[in-house]
Amino acid sequence: PRAAPARMRAALVGAMEEQLLDDEEALHFALGPGAEPGRSGWVAAVHKGWVTGALAALEGAGREVAAVVVASHPRGSVSAHFHTPEPGGPTQLVLERADGVLCLGLEGKLARSLLGAAEGTPRCTATPAAAAEAERFMGAPVAVQGTAERALAACREGLDLRQFDLAPRHRGLRALREGWRGFLGPAWRPVRIALLALLAVQVVALNAYAWRQERMLAGKRQAMEQLLRATYPGVRSVLDAPLQMQRETDRARAAAGRLGESDLESMLGAAAAAWPDGAGPAGTLRFEGGKLTLPAAGWAEAQVVQFRERLRGAGYAAEFAEGRVTLAAARSR
Repeated sequence: PRAAPARMRAALVGAMEEQLLDDEEALHFALGPGAEPGRSGWVAAVHKGWVTGALAALEGAGREVAAVVVASHPRGSVSAHFHTPEPGGPTQLVLERADGVLCLGLEGKLARSLLGAAEGTPRCTATPAAAAEAERFMGAPVAVQGTAERALAACREGLDLRQFDLAPRHRGLRALREGWRGFLGPAWRPVRIALLALLAVQVVALNAYAWRQERMLAGKRQAMEQLLRATYPGVRSVLDAPLQMQRETDRARAAAGRLGESDLESMLGAAAAAWPDGAGPAGTLRFEGGKLTLPAAGWAEAQVVQFRERLRGAGYAAEFAEGRVTLAAARSR
């Protein structure tokens, strides 16, 4: 029938309703290879409860079922397979033809007449238990094919019944697992070796780069320490060269009577020069630890931005909180 994939099963039920021997809910359908909407093709109809029960048992035991294939299906050339469905039971013949599959007993003339009507020599196989009787029936040697061998052959060319509501879930995850298993196979061994070699080269290169960077940092630290000792010979031990150099410089400047950027006079001058337009005079001030705090209650946003911009040009930063502004040298923040 011409139907979308989501409605194909319902369309199959409507098209095959008169041919079904059981209730549609008890059956599972699967399209044969090459079946397309609007074209003739084979449809498998099997007992749904049996298939779902087998799938549940296998998956409950931790086995992933990739496909459910049929052992026999219509094919262009005639093929005959002899087997005994039950141990010690009668041998049966499974005849595969272009017009369908027949399961026949060897009694009577029907099986022999159908085989004789086939064009050419049919391909004949038999299970080990049915091989002797098959050769007597055919009057010629018959290839032995066990159940496992027949199952493997069906996996290569058979019809997959996992369609519609029995289609496997999580196809992306399954494809990922299959791809990973394939990657671990012998065919991908050269690729794995190449990737491991590339990873080893990357690790060695990163370690060499890190060692080089460490040597450069060590050289810079040594140069800073040498500069500190050469500039201030009184420093006996070097713990933090930049901080010690700044302290020694501030101490030398104070001894010489020169103002630094973190002194009160310098910060008051910078605040006065950056004071925003329209702001009243500061009634109080607080200076502690190189930071100057002034009142800034009632300042508009424009005044705050103006004060910050002016201070930034002088090398200071301002922080506003709870109606106060705190100034500090930008390098000391």
